[in-house]
Amino acid sequence: MGSAYFPRSKTMNIKLHTPKSLQAGSGMSSMKQFLLSILATTVSIALTFGTAAIIDHNKKQKEKREIVMMVMYDMYNSLKSIEKADTILRQSMEIQRQLAEDTTLFDKMKANITRLVPMPSFTETTEHIFSSNIETINTVGNVLFTENVAEFYKDRQLYATNVCDTIRNKLVEGNVLTDLKSFLDFNYFSDALLSHEITTEMQHLFAQCKQMMGVTDEEIESYRKEREHMDEDLSDNNEAMDSAMKEYIRLQEEIDNAKKKLKLEQAI
Repeated sequence: MGSAYFPRSKTMNIKLHTPKSLQAGSGMSSMKQFLLSILATTVSIALTFGTAAIIDHNKKQKEKREIVMMVMYDMYNSLKSIEKADTILRQSMEIQRQLAEDTTLFDKMKANITRLVPMPSFTETTEHIFSSNIETINTVGNVLFTENVAEFYKDRQLYATNVCDTIRNKLVEGNVLTDLKSFLDFNYFSDALLSHEITTEMQHLFAQCKQMMGVTDEEIESYRKEREHMDEDLSDNNEAMDSAMKEYIRLQEEIDNAKKKLKLEQAI
């Protein structure tokens, strides 16, 4: 009896694929990537808004510094002008003393006497810009500085009115500057005391403002030179405009003369 034939079974090559969610460590890896994504988004948002905030802060600081320097420069110029006026009053009293000791000097000193009229020079432009604009005051953000500046400008106006205007009116009305007796009888004392009191107060306020805003004399000097350079450029522009205007006038005159001449020739 022949042997039975059994066909050889083929070996089955079956691969089992484990789901990704079940692979070792895959869940932790996904969570890590998710957290990193959140972190990256958060950092990106923080950088965007943080950079914008820094830029805005720097812009406000720059605007604040420009306003402060503008005001300090105006205070500096005003104070220098008033200090000069205060010096003139002391000079007037000194000349009074010299003439009281030797009246023969009057004719010789008369030219100097007529120039001894305190006339401080300043404009109120910066004061109006600073005092009337609440946004400007908020930009500076220093209440004490604002109060000191307001007090400084109040003293400046007080000096102009109660010292300079008062003395000038009395000098003119009394013919003081051209008459020896009137000049010797003129009482500078009370006005000089008031002048010194106001000047000292303004000097104190100016020094306080410099200190609280961290402004140095060197910075004010640098700002002064910059402003004077700008004024010179403006003056040059005005001269150029004046020159152009003169040229236009000359051309118009020549045109008018030529037209008159043409009319005369046509009439002939």
